[in-house]
Amino acid sequence: MWLILAFLSAVFLGCYDSFKKEALKDNAVIPVLFLNTLFSSLIFLPFIILSASTGLLDTSDFHVASGGWEVHRFILLKSVIVLSSWLLGYFGMKHLPLTIVGPINATRPVMVLVGALLVFGERLNLWQWVGVTLAVASFLLLSKSSKKEGIDFKHDHWIWMIVGSAAMGAISGLYDRYLMAPVGEDGAGLDRMMVQSWYTIYQCFMMGAMLLLLWWPQRHHVTRFRWKWSIIGVSVFLSTADFLYFYSLSLPDAMISIVSMIRRGSVVVSFLFGASLFHEKNLKAKTVDLVLVLLGMLFLYIGSH
Repeated sequence: MWLILAFLSAVFLGCYDSFKKEALKDNAVIPVLFLNTLFSSLIFLPFIILSASTGLLDTSDFHVASGGWEVHRFILLKSVIVLSSWLLGYFGMKHLPLTIVGPINATRPVMVLVGALLVFGERLNLWQWVGVTLAVASFLLLSKSSKKEGIDFKHDHWIWMIVGSAAMGAISGLYDRYLMAPVGEDGAGLDRMMVQSWYTIYQCFMMGAMLLLLWWPQRHHVTRFRWKWSIIGVSVFLSTADFLYFYSLSLPDAMISIVSMIRRGSVVVSFLFGASLFHEKNLKAKTVDLVLVLLGMLFLYIGSH
């Protein structure tokens, strides 16, 4: 069951990346990110209120547990980690082709894997190691093919922002495993809906402060903000993808290294959007990179059985 949820999460995550690329095109990053956190908060706020004031959601998958500072401090840290990843990722995605950003993000599970091996003691079999090797190979090939578009992985700071975003995302994934794991298994044992609902709201307040203190005073001297309906789509697809992701991690025997790798299969959806809607270039070479990523997903899936 956790594998099916991980694959569904990947589909919605690919739609999220594609809508995000459209929302950021010729647009100001900070206001777009603030609105994304705002709309996501509005999605989960009713669940928080209903769970706290009524018993309507007590037996449903949408019930939000309550807790004090001893719980919210973990969620607040989660918010900081994720927001750091998003800030780097949003700025990088605005200036890079989606068909490059997607495959780079698809290597994030390799970082998660290293952490899972060191922190949680997870062990991969031969099939899974082959999958990881293919993912690394895809990154190396992508760095070569991107030079045809004038993008040098070593010296392009937008590339390093995407890499930094992926690294912070990997840290977030490992932290999620800790938050979801039962207390008896050296985890925090937090309620998944509580984590997703409140970390989204905390992010909204953080981005609101950044909007007022950093962007608003300089709004006439930087890229102007333009409203796009795709901004709402970003929040909807992300909230759905994360709901399925947290649900997957909360199930018994779920492995963060496998869930994270499958989730990065979202590159298929974003790649198709980049090719068909954004008419990005050098698709033949990038398709080879994409095939390697997909093969890596296949080997990991076989290895998990």
